[in-house]
Amino acid sequence: MPAPPGVVLPFSPVIVRGTRAVVSGHGPQEPDGSLARPLGKVGADLTADEGNHAARLTALGILGSLERAIGDLDRITGWTRVFGMVNAAPGFVDLPGVINGFSDLIIEVFGADVGGHARSAVGLAELPFSIPVEIECEVEIR
Repeated sequence: MPAPPGVVLPFSPVIVRGTRAVVSGHGPQEPDGSLARPLGKVGADLTADEGNHAARLTALGILGSLERAIGDLDRITGWTRVFGMVNAAPGFVDLPGVINGFSDLIIEVFGADVGGHARSAVGLAELPFSIPVEIECEVEIR
């Protein structure tokens, strides 16, 4: 995902160390790499379904970053850890339902054996650039 104009990110989207690829936090993107809309807080500016869709778009962006980093998604032998953050309005508690957009897509693409993962879904007061979700993860590769 390209950074917004004027923003310099001092880290890589994916770091490969041995048989692990660690993926930095990603937000939802459009096919051109721009931030997907709508932006804002789930439960106020977005519905839970829109948040779920944003998490699904985030999964697609992460798959793109992984493919660029490791060359072939078939190298992934397991999804180990997913940390999902939701830009949540006060009182919004369906955080797992939002991050399910990510998990469901990964399991659809990789199947339950490879795509199954440990996961957290937390609500935060703010996320960068007002994105509704941010997700980081780790995969095992061969």
